[in-house]
Amino acid sequence: MPFTIDHIVIAVADLDAAARDYEALGFTVLPGGEHPRGSRNVLVVLADGAYLEIIAFPKPVPGFRWWEVFQAAGPGFVDYALLPEVFEADVARQRDAGIALEGPIDGGRLQPDGSRIAWRSARPVEPDIPFLVADVTPRHLRVPEGAPRIHRNGVTGIAAVTVAVKDLAASTARYRALLGQEPVAAGTVPGLGFGLVQFRIGEQVLSIVAAREEGAGPAHALAARGQGICALSFFGSADAVLEPRLSHGAPLEIVGPLRS
Repeated sequence: MPFTIDHIVIAVADLDAAARDYEALGFTVLPGGEHPRGSRNVLVVLADGAYLEIIAFPKPVPGFRWWEVFQAAGPGFVDYALLPEVFEADVARQRDAGIALEGPIDGGRLQPDGSRIAWRSARPVEPDIPFLVADVTPRHLRVPEGAPRIHRNGVTGIAAVTVAVKDLAASTARYRALLGQEPVAAGTVPGLGFGLVQFRIGEQVLSIVAAREEGAGPAHALAARGQGICALSFFGSADAVLEPRLSHGAPLEIVGPLRS
């Protein structure tokens, strides 16, 4: 049942510009490749094994949620994925818990060197929870190791993922079923007008938030992009909020040692 965060998906309009901008933010950006549907990506791989998938859609992909969120709301977060220990068992366990999933779905990508990598995924019908992914080809082909995981900005891994949801109680129940654990914290954030429930995956925090007052932060995220990831924090050497213009609409921050 143990999970790790596999990757975060950020949709952009101009992939080459986004690659340059993430390099300007201090990240090492790697070429990704092209998917059968025509989308293209670049990667930012972190020392903890998770990565950012920065993706663009040169042509329309009707019916594909990431493309539809991008069309409706513009650049920014569109999804995130967990890597389960045993893919088939965790898919079955989620279904037994009443979570509706699409899949398993075969996926793949043609890399710039002409090689193909492959994976399988299972995607929830409701996007308040992440999808699951498992490698078919060796993982290091999809998630490169070594020097590409070192970044000038000092980022080493994912510290926290924040997810905006419509119904905090319902989504909390779904995360309980997904992760097989109880929350580590719950309450209302003083002065900010939203409810908060937190789970842990190792050192990483998953925060699910829902507005309890009109105009609170999660309400803006829900109105713009629907349910799903709305903010991301990295472990790093010093606190920093990364420039939204360069991150292409994805709220990103670095959490230094004193805060982590």
